[in-house]
Amino acid sequence: MARKKKVEEAPQIQAEIVDQPITETIETNYMPYVMSVIISRAIPEIDGFKPSHRKLLYTMYKMGLLSGPRTKSANVVGQTMHLNPHGDAAIYETLVRLTRGNEALLHPFIDSKGSFGKQYSRDMAYAASRYTEVRLDKICNEIFAGIDKDAVDMVPNYDNTTTEPTLLPTSFPNILVSPNMGIAVGMASNICSFNLAEVCDGTIALLKNPNLSVDKMLDLIKAPDFSGGGMLLYDRAQMRSIYETGRGSVRLRARYSYDKENNCIDILQIPYSTSIEQIIKKVVDLIKEGKLKEITDVRDEIDLNGFKLTLDLRRGGDPEAVMAKLFRLTPLQDEFACNFNVLIDSSPRQLGIIGILQEWIRFRMGCVSRELRFDLGKKKDRLHLLKALSKILLDIDKAIRIIRETEKESEVVPRLMEGFSIDQVQAEYVAEIKLRHLNHEYLIQRVHEIESLQGEIEEIEETLADEIKLKARISAQLAQVKKKYGRPRKTQLIYADDLEEPTEEDTVENYACRVVLTREGYFKKITQQSLRGNDEQRLKDGDEILWSEDCENRDEFLVFTDQRRVYKAKLSDFDPVKASSLGDFLPGKLDFEEGERPMLMKVMNASCGSGDHIIFVFQNGKGVRIPLSAYETKSNRKRLTGAYSDAAPLIAAVYEQAPMELLIVSDAGRGILIKSSLIPEKSTRTSTGVILFQLRKKQLVSGVYYGEGLTRFPDAVKCRKIKIPATGTPLLVPDLSDMQLGME
Repeated sequence: MARKKKVEEAPQIQAEIVDQPITETIETNYMPYVMSVIISRAIPEIDGFKPSHRKLLYTMYKMGLLSGPRTKSANVVGQTMHLNPHGDAAIYETLVRLTRGNEALLHPFIDSKGSFGKQYSRDMAYAASRYTEVRLDKICNEIFAGIDKDAVDMVPNYDNTTTEPTLLPTSFPNILVSPNMGIAVGMASNICSFNLAEVCDGTIALLKNPNLSVDKMLDLIKAPDFSGGGMLLYDRAQMRSIYETGRGSVRLRARYSYDKENNCIDILQIPYSTSIEQIIKKVVDLIKEGKLKEITDVRDEIDLNGFKLTLDLRRGGDPEAVMAKLFRLTPLQDEFACNFNVLIDSSPRQLGIIGILQEWIRFRMGCVSRELRFDLGKKKDRLHLLKALSKILLDIDKAIRIIRETEKESEVVPRLMEGFSIDQVQAEYVAEIKLRHLNHEYLIQRVHEIESLQGEIEEIEETLADEIKLKARISAQLAQVKKKYGRPRKTQLIYADDLEEPTEEDTVENYACRVVLTREGYFKKITQQSLRGNDEQRLKDGDEILWSEDCENRDEFLVFTDQRRVYKAKLSDFDPVKASSLGDFLPGKLDFEEGERPMLMKVMNASCGSGDHIIFVFQNGKGVRIPLSAYETKSNRKRLTGAYSDAAPLIAAVYEQAPMELLIVSDAGRGILIKSSLIPEKSTRTSTGVILFQLRKKQLVSGVYYGEGLTRFPDAVKCRKIKIPATGTPLLVPDLSDMQLGME
């Protein structure tokens, strides 16, 4: 018999909903995370380091890597985990950027051996930590100077097993010498690097004159200096704004040389803010799109000699024009956005150059003062001990007798204290003196040391009491740093006012060509060289040539359509084709509206004069002459609406450079032959014009013929009229279905 299970009912739990303001929720749950990211991760402090950098370098310092041989990077990564509780991959990435091999810093902090990738390459990977070796670079002597003399505060690490510094006592403004980028919550920091020698000069000048102007500082610290070199387009007004506010951007461009023998351009340095992969991808895309026809190949030629990106040119290509085009279209010219956010006393502040240096001076004065107080304490302790020797010098025999006659060791110090009126510390020191040192020469030397110590103590106390002397000490240290580690600028300055920027037209290859537009909208650009071989134009069945004109590749052209629009385009945007091809479908290239078709095309070049006109003839017999200048635009607009009147459908648009004869034909087989000068000129594009052809009821204009088109009508001369409006004369029309616009 099955046993019955006793089912117990679960107690009912009632959830209590408590109203809580969203601001309180954010403050309680989100703000601690925000502050942790800002203060403990992303934003650098006044010493120029983020916590991850500081923990890594201090670990290496404690490992004794400031001198001696290199050690495996894996060893450093493992030791750093005592201070930085992150994975080894994150710590090693931090180490890589600080190395000499990565080339990210003007003055690397780590002397490295092995493959550490490159700052200018996204895909050049660094070797694993077990294969590479590191030690601290010599400049770290300036980073850690005074750290063992209580120059900065030491705090417990995350598990209270050791201590670490809150800041590093850098003896130069590393905050401006080492580039730093960080993205926190609600704010970011992007600090560019400046030349060490210039920064030292600027800081010394500010120490001497706290009211130093921004212009004076600009003369000393000229502009950012990047480890990748390149060229900086210098604009003093823009630079002044960055120095004052801490925000702005600087334009950087690549440095290159032209190899005439191999007809190629060698890019030797690129902007710090880009990578070789980005540049190659953009150049390749432009070549595929047909916008960079001057280049036949691009390749990475980085080797042991350093960075090199090679661009092969077509025969006859102008390297200066090609580079001007590349600067405009690729990351070979880029911008570095400056955002000088720095943590000052655990509070983020955006400061200009002078503001940052003032805060660093305040910080450094605190460090130097603490070092001096540490030295002062040590010297006073030493002086206190030596004063006991000076008393013993008066009666050495007495000291020996006290020690010799004392039965117990524990009574030696009390008896010395009593015999010479010295304290316990002094008595301990005297008792520990070796027997060989109990001679007049040794004791007299120690007495002379007393005089030296007293002078040093007095000097330190005077320095601590005098801010001017303290600043002079810092200035002297900066001068020494400049002498030891100062280097010439890597980034060359190019003054924007003196720079002749080639126009886009200058970078386009120019050659003679002929353009052809058909009634169906097919467009051809044919080089004159190609025409020498074959000038027979291939057309679709039923299509015919609407316009043909000789011109140059740098010219622009206008296309008037039947929808009251004018389209503007550049001939250089079209690839040259052969006469035997159909060409490009212009409505697709210029984004015509559906059903829109071309009526007239005109190349805008030096042959166009101020007296040129466009003649519009409408279906209702009216016509008007509009100056060609009415279609000029100041902006780079590619489409202009309202090109002519919409009172009646347009039958023909004719370009007039000089007075010409026009044959206007109606659908009733009548025509008038008039001089174009009879048509009045109107300055307004949308003018409806005047009546040219007096049409009978229900009759419409069906075609306009001029130039070679007049040959279709052998009796056109009998339709000549000397004034308008005019009535039509019967005309022998060869084929009404073939009534097309004539050509010139």
